[in-house]
Amino acid sequence: MPRWLPRALVLALALLAAFRILTWAFHQTLGLLLNVLIAFFLALAMEPPVDRLARLGMRRGPATALVGLALLIAGAGFFAALGSVVADQVTRIVQNLPAYIGDVVGWVNATFHTDVDVGRLSTDLLRSDWVRGHLSTGAQSVWGISATVFGGLFQLLTIALFTFYFAADGPRLRAALCSVLPPARQVEVLRAWEIAVTKTGGYIYSRALMALVSAVAHYVFFQVLGVPYAPALGIWVGVVSQFVPTVGTYLAGALPMLIAFTANPWSALWVLGFVVLYQQFENYLLQPRITARTVDIHPAVAFGSVIAGTALMGVIGALVAVPATATLQGFLGAYVKHYELAETTGATGTAGGGAGAGRAAGSGGRRRFRGRRGGSGTSRNG
Repeated sequence: MPRWLPRALVLALALLAAFRILTWAFHQTLGLLLNVLIAFFLALAMEPPVDRLARLGMRRGPATALVGLALLIAGAGFFAALGSVVADQVTRIVQNLPAYIGDVVGWVNATFHTDVDVGRLSTDLLRSDWVRGHLSTGAQSVWGISATVFGGLFQLLTIALFTFYFAADGPRLRAALCSVLPPARQVEVLRAWEIAVTKTGGYIYSRALMALVSAVAHYVFFQVLGVPYAPALGIWVGVVSQFVPTVGTYLAGALPMLIAFTANPWSALWVLGFVVLYQQFENYLLQPRITARTVDIHPAVAFGSVIAGTALMGVIGALVAVPATATLQGFLGAYVKHYELAETTGATGTAGGGAGAGRAAGSGGRRRFRGRRGGSGTSRNG
């Protein structure tokens, strides 16, 4: 047996064991890593107002707490407005449920010539084994539901704490990271961090502005149309259509259409038409002007990034996909060298009269290109 073979076997087994341990540790801490990723992007979005308050003389800790409190109040107001709509609708459905059942039973008796009694039907339903089984299963799953609720609250608390630390200790964190890098790398890291802050903050603020405009426009339309709960539905459409990727527009328009349908079926059609028209106005007029200086990213690229983020990390990946892609695009745009396009002729050319000229800027100087119609071009040094 060669002398190196036992050492090679021991080394291979050690590497395999280390790989298995690292894989197990990664899967066990995947939830924590996703929470840290969300907190990092939230901290990047909060850093511009925190820096502005710090320049005014406020310490970063209280400034971060103030910005976070404002966001918390805005989120609580949104869920309170939405919760009032849902609670009222559920209450109305529960109150009118006996009348609905009576109408359905009356229609069945008149159509199929049956003799179904509502009281006897409800009694048999309550005494059935199916209902008893579902009640027993629901009682047993109370602990599971409670654990899920507490787990979600703990996850939100974890994200909030990491967001606060990242935003409050942003300069200290950058200094600690750059202290282990050579000076040339420090410049690259600081530039990448600045681009990330600009793009993420720009994405959040542009979406917030478009959500505000959308909420006001839909509120005015719902109020004129007489749709119930117009303020809450306007806020719902504005927030969901802007901050829920890909399917946000459809989810935003479904709820006001449903509530309008309960009041007047024709109102639901008017709501659908207005949602579609406003979406076109936003896509072609409003969004390009608002996002031109913040997150200038092509809609196809944004859609592809959302699909890729969803496939990789689910809902969390869909939420952070657009700011991450905008950051990467801004970082590449700062380092990738761009050249002027040379005008060509032929199938894709635009020049007339048989020849076209263009210029290309590069490290080797300027070159002038000339092409013949229908043939390949020749180059001459300019």
